[in-house]
Amino acid sequence: MTQAFLGIDVGTSSTKGVVVLGDGTVARSASRPHTVQRPVPGHVEMDPEVWWDELTSLTEELTGDGAFEIAAMGVSGMGPCVVLTDDSGSPVRPAILYGVDSRAGEQIRTLEAELGREAIRERCGSVLSSQAAGPKIAWVRESEPEAYAAARRFFVPSSWLVHRLTGAYRMDRHSASQCTPMLDLATGEWYRPWAARVAPGIELPELAWPGELVGETREPVGGVPAGVPVVAGTIDAWAEAVSVGAQRPGDLMLMYGTTMFLIATTDRPRTSEVMWGTVGALPGTYNLAGGMASSGSVTTWVRDLTGGAGFEDLLTEAEASGPGARGLLLLPYFDGERTPVSDPRARGVVAGLTLSHTRGDLYRAALEGTAYGVRHNLEALDEEGVTVRRVVAVGGGVQHPLWPQIVSDVTGLEQVIPTTTIGASYGMAHLAAAVVGEADITAWNPPARTTRPDPAHRARYDEFYDLYRRLYPATVQVVHALSDVQHSLQPKERP
Repeated sequence: MTQAFLGIDVGTSSTKGVVVLGDGTVARSASRPHTVQRPVPGHVEMDPEVWWDELTSLTEELTGDGAFEIAAMGVSGMGPCVVLTDDSGSPVRPAILYGVDSRAGEQIRTLEAELGREAIRERCGSVLSSQAAGPKIAWVRESEPEAYAAARRFFVPSSWLVHRLTGAYRMDRHSASQCTPMLDLATGEWYRPWAARVAPGIELPELAWPGELVGETREPVGGVPAGVPVVAGTIDAWAEAVSVGAQRPGDLMLMYGTTMFLIATTDRPRTSEVMWGTVGALPGTYNLAGGMASSGSVTTWVRDLTGGAGFEDLLTEAEASGPGARGLLLLPYFDGERTPVSDPRARGVVAGLTLSHTRGDLYRAALEGTAYGVRHNLEALDEEGVTVRRVVAVGGGVQHPLWPQIVSDVTGLEQVIPTTTIGASYGMAHLAAAVVGEADITAWNPPARTTRPDPAHRARYDEFYDLYRRLYPATVQVVHALSDVQHSLQPKERP
């Protein structure tokens, strides 16, 4: 029987699993698609039991034939999401998702008025936004008092699944640092006065570093037997950064997924008004991070809207469209926007449409709009004094060279594309391997290629980036009014 390591990741659109051998080779992989629920405008949720069912199904598919001896396993997940449970770990309501869920605006304003916006930023690394978990806990307490009265514990997806596997009630420090305003960034510990204000009556989990051994499987799960070591997980984007070794000051991990994520590793704790200052995935590391609310989800929307063509066909057509998408410009704020705009009422805008434009032009505009958003985030990092020396790209969007090429052309930065771009599940398999022996991520996942900017496209993209930055303030009043109309047309009560 071959020794191997199991990594599971719960994402926004699917749960993925990989079996990885001791040298980093991916022996098997599988996924389970799922969808989020949007019961009320601005609310984005999932039933945590779906994650457990998918984890069980994946472990059966990947390891059920007994071909591998799983030496250790780890789980990551989207986040920060709010999973409130009773004493036994049973959820009292659906999980509230990360920054795509914008329900807690009133709670953000109340907490800022009470605790002080600047005080929150200085202590926690970030101001409150739709990304912060703390105001969403406060929303449950105020809006669903019966559910909150039954709640005793607080999880994120990875820690809830680890609890189901092992019985341990522990959360990784990075995930906790996104539960603003509950964790002190400088100490890496819960700041109990503010935690008690946000989540009274909730027992706070013990903290651990991602990859730290927290227990063993209590019983067989799918094809995984009882007694297998389980490590603390983390938020998926940070597990992706682990998977490509982007952990040194000056490194930037760029994740091409349903949303676009950027994680810059810094030499010390950093705070920001528009980005997210966090504890890193490894002891002694810190990050300044950002995330767009929509990226890959917009390209999927274009595909579905234009007849469901295959992505390869759309990419071929987009490549033929050329830089500037024949005069189309797209704001990718289809689900509001996170950093650096921080506007949950923002909406997508397509400017310049004519009857001669094709689906390839629209698809190219979606790719370019995301690239302009990346450049906007990079400029915000630069304004905070963060120097980016190396960019490592990962995620499904790097499988075809066009999207990374557009991002490099727009930003002027080279991107290293690693050999394995599976992402978070692979990063968790690496952390699991490291807890039982030596596992060098550089040896596991060496660079495969480098995407370099084409200087011939720089002038056109500089011109369009200037238009991109002007388009949001020029349309914001209109899209806010349309957002209000959209909310008024939707049911106000949970079905």
